[in-house]
Amino acid sequence: MTEPLIAATALCKTFPMAAGPVHALRDVTLTIDAGEYLAIRGPSGCGKSTLLHILGAVDTPTSGTLLFDGRSVGALPDAERSDIRLRSIGFVFQRFFLLPMLTAAENVEVPQAEAGVARRLRQERTRELLDYVGLGHRAGHRPSQLSGGEAQRVAIARALANRPRLLLADEPTGELDGATGAQIAALLDRVQRDGTTVIVVTHDPSLAARAARTLFLRDGRIESGGDRL
Repeated sequence: MTEPLIAATALCKTFPMAAGPVHALRDVTLTIDAGEYLAIRGPSGCGKSTLLHILGAVDTPTSGTLLFDGRSVGALPDAERSDIRLRSIGFVFQRFFLLPMLTAAENVEVPQAEAGVARRLRQERTRELLDYVGLGHRAGHRPSQLSGGEAQRVAIARALANRPRLLLADEPTGELDGATGAQIAALLDRVQRDGTTVIVVTHDPSLAARAARTLFLRDGRIESGGDRL
């Protein structure tokens, strides 16, 4: 049997607070196959974003284990976890987080430069990616000159810059109108069809319906969808 890309076992995350500890995740166990499309849903405050940050090696669990491609993320030095985030995981957020002083093309080049990609190669990759998201003609525009949908497409291109195995999207359509959100959803479909594992946190049932599996969280626990199809 093929080893899953992600294997999480008994993940717990507790935040100490003055009024008492907050248990954001409680005993979350799941596996995610390479190439899968998973949606994570649940009410606000149920632990969706916390889980996404742990799966993306941005945060660490209070207890439990996370394997990424067979490697125990918690056992890795900080530098190796940073390298996994840079080269193997792409992140897309609700508010885009593009650097305002850079053009669309320059924003897409940033993670490639951090990975040490030669200038000529990263320029070629950037042109390829902006064409992929339908924005080759907007390469020289800064974020303030882009619509919300265009900015999110640039953010997706940036997330794909280093050919990650996993794309994590946290409410990627949350600040977009319905028609523009549908364009972003279709782009995420394409990314997954082209071989990238996609995990999306969303309140939008129409976006979640596009995933092969939906994980429902409530009070930090998996309510349904934890088993693979």
